[in-house]
Amino acid sequence: MTELQSLTPLKTLLFAFHATNTIIISYLPLYLEAKGLTGSEIGWVLAVGPFAAIISQPFWGYMSDKFKTVKKIILICIFGLIIFSSIFFSMTSFILLMIIGFWFYFFTTPIGALGDSLAQRRADDLGVSFGTIRTWGSIGFATSSLAIGLVLTLTDVQYMIWPYLAFALIALVVTFRVKDVEVAKDPISLKDVKKLIQNKPFIIFLFFMMFITISHRANDSFIGLYINQLGGSNFIVGTAWFIGVISEAIIFATAGRWFRKYHTLIFVILAGVIYSLRWFAYAFVDSYWGVVGLQFTHGLTFGILYLASLDYVTRLIPRLTQSTGHLVFYAVFFGISGIVGSLIGGALIDAHGGGTLYFVMGLIAFAGTIFMTLYHILPYGKKA
Repeated sequence: MTELQSLTPLKTLLFAFHATNTIIISYLPLYLEAKGLTGSEIGWVLAVGPFAAIISQPFWGYMSDKFKTVKKIILICIFGLIIFSSIFFSMTSFILLMIIGFWFYFFTTPIGALGDSLAQRRADDLGVSFGTIRTWGSIGFATSSLAIGLVLTLTDVQYMIWPYLAFALIALVVTFRVKDVEVAKDPISLKDVKKLIQNKPFIIFLFFMMFITISHRANDSFIGLYINQLGGSNFIVGTAWFIGVISEAIIFATAGRWFRKYHTLIFVILAGVIYSLRWFAYAFVDSYWGVVGLQFTHGLTFGILYLASLDYVTRLIPRLTQSTGHLVFYAVFFGISGIVGSLIGGALIDAHGGGTLYFVMGLIAFAGTIFMTLYHILPYGKKA
């Protein structure tokens, strides 16, 4: 097997895991609504995931660096995902959904970050574009969103557990064949983690980026409900995600051609500008087809922001603490931002509807873009 062929299990893992992720992101709000939860209650349940991520991401990242393995930590997390998802989807009580949901997300949320960290390191080792590996996660997300949207339209959203577990089992099987990466030989200590947290450019970058990612995570949580408010079906929700993630896959797949042409932060700022315009446009559409038609901008926002910010963070932190640093980055991108986005989004969509929610998201993303521009102009923005 050649080195490039050895990437096939990793690509399959990313495909299968992000296929499961589609089901949670796209349809869990609709599933919870069918269980009788209000918009605010849905926001609280969705906020448990990011809260768990804030704890679990750095924890599993530290364990990965400490024991010098990414693959084995991924295996542990997938086992936890399968066990706790089975329990989570059997719950009907709001309180029990919150409690079991925490443990479900505790094992689930680090898998994407660990998989991307593994892909980033393998790409560096082989001299290939990270985007060409990561695009398989986007393809899995897109394929699942369309296929599962059709299945759940023909059946019912309550059956989403079965395709979820099917993709999870595929991820588990292929992970045994994934090639682990060689990490720094020196043992990591809590002092190294302390140095990571004291890295001012790293922390300031994450704080400014969070304004943009809050709006991104609010959209993840509530675009399905917004499309439903505008009269769209579950299949329309799946179609919207399919279009969005296909555009994301194109951005990842072509990153090797355009990504190094400008400073990484230029791409972060560009993504922030497009995010702002995207949310304002969503706020004023009067048909779910307007949302679906604008979903091609997902690649120009998330695709560019994620590639650029992960690359920037990788250059800001030493290799010894890269798993920890990547998962701290992930905890902010999907964790803290997810809590704020879910709670604010749930309250706004309940009280004022989706249009107001997206207008506020546009303002938040615009503020983040201004902060990131200042970061690039000031000395901190020139550290990497």
